[in-house]
Amino acid sequence: MNGLTGATGRAVKPLAALFVLVAALITGPAAAQNLSVDINQGVSRPLPIAIPDFTTQQNVETPAGTTSSLGKRVAEVITNDLKSSGLFRPIDTLAFTTNVAYPDVLSPQFASWRTVAAQALVTGFAEAQSDGSVTIGCYLYDVFSEEVLVREGFNTPVRNWRRAAHKCADAVYSRLTGEAGYFDSRIVYISETGRATNRIKRLAIMDQDGANHRFLTNGQNLVLTPRFAPNQQTVAYLSYAQNRPRIYMYDVNTGQQRLVGNFPNMSFAPRFSPDGRTLAFSQSRGGNTDVYVMDVNGGNVRRLTNAPGIDTAPSFSPDGRRIAFESDRGGSQQIYVMNADGSGQRRISFGDGRYGTPVWSPRGDLIAMTKIGGGKFRIGVMRPDGSGERLLTDSWQDEGPTWSPNGRVIMFFRSRRGGGADLHSIDLTGINERRIPTPLEGSDPAWSPLLQ
Repeated sequence: MNGLTGATGRAVKPLAALFVLVAALITGPAAAQNLSVDINQGVSRPLPIAIPDFTTQQNVETPAGTTSSLGKRVAEVITNDLKSSGLFRPIDTLAFTTNVAYPDVLSPQFASWRTVAAQALVTGFAEAQSDGSVTIGCYLYDVFSEEVLVREGFNTPVRNWRRAAHKCADAVYSRLTGEAGYFDSRIVYISETGRATNRIKRLAIMDQDGANHRFLTNGQNLVLTPRFAPNQQTVAYLSYAQNRPRIYMYDVNTGQQRLVGNFPNMSFAPRFSPDGRTLAFSQSRGGNTDVYVMDVNGGNVRRLTNAPGIDTAPSFSPDGRRIAFESDRGGSQQIYVMNADGSGQRRISFGDGRYGTPVWSPRGDLIAMTKIGGGKFRIGVMRPDGSGERLLTDSWQDEGPTWSPNGRVIMFFRSRRGGGADLHSIDLTGINERRIPTPLEGSDPAWSPLLQ
């Protein structure tokens, strides 16, 4: 890559089918002590960070535009990713006093960046390759110590340039916070339109920032509660095809759908185990609704609960050993936890009001939930033993939480008075909330693991 790959001295190795890592993550013990972001508390002063347009050595036309225009768009995606986290304050490009030329990627003019009060600098390049792919280089510098903190590059088909930008943002986020990133991920959700008495609900998928949106189903059948498999390419969901509520699988790559477990009774609320081999769900039989599990091919069905009332919304712990679920067996809607074989069932929610939609954090330390009381639906978290309950939102009707891959952000949907719903996210501090753009109204979001 015209001298820039020599920064690490490592050979090219595969990262995934679409991406090749062309330079390894660089960290230094001295740099580790200089620049970092504490994400365990609310950030009153986000880190000032400069992200100029990525440069190019030779402006070449590609199917996605010139490499110069690609460099500009890559920087915009990284800027929006980092800004959306609430931890970084990208400096307005109008304040920049220097233009980044190709040699500046390896040798930034640090004095110029200090004049705009930047503490960190993200810079890089976009370069077309002879095979039709594009290489996106990504560098993070500590402006004051003048040390390189991240040095990565991704070779990818041009159509996937946004993923390379998200991966760069993830690398910057990870290096400065010490936590894994979450930007290179997707959201599946229910897109809604039409009158309240005749809602059309379609399965839809998009990048976590709302880009690359597409519909997966045509709206002829009502669909609800989509959930990603760990492989990120399969979605389980509830469909009312032929007016029978049953669980289906959707293959994101092929568009193929298949019925899972053709039960005579209503089956709903599917969710995958962490290894992707098992599906937990609810089924109604004889006026009672209980939690079941089955193999993802629909076989080996086992009943886990057998209490009077409604047991539903199962969610596996990240180690697969326990399941959180909601139940009204005690007279009101509450959260319970049990072992993955159904033993050891116990209630963990004891605050005022009702609790529902429990979802275990990927980190295993918290369970997100919807708390219902005082005329409101609010998003909150609690520890797996029920302690440390904390509400993050205070709107009229927020529900349906889903976790980012790193367990630091929760997405949910917010219903509006008078009708309609939108997707929102909030971090664990309860401070950084934002609306997620969708073409139509949206509900029931589910966040994918990091893409591979």
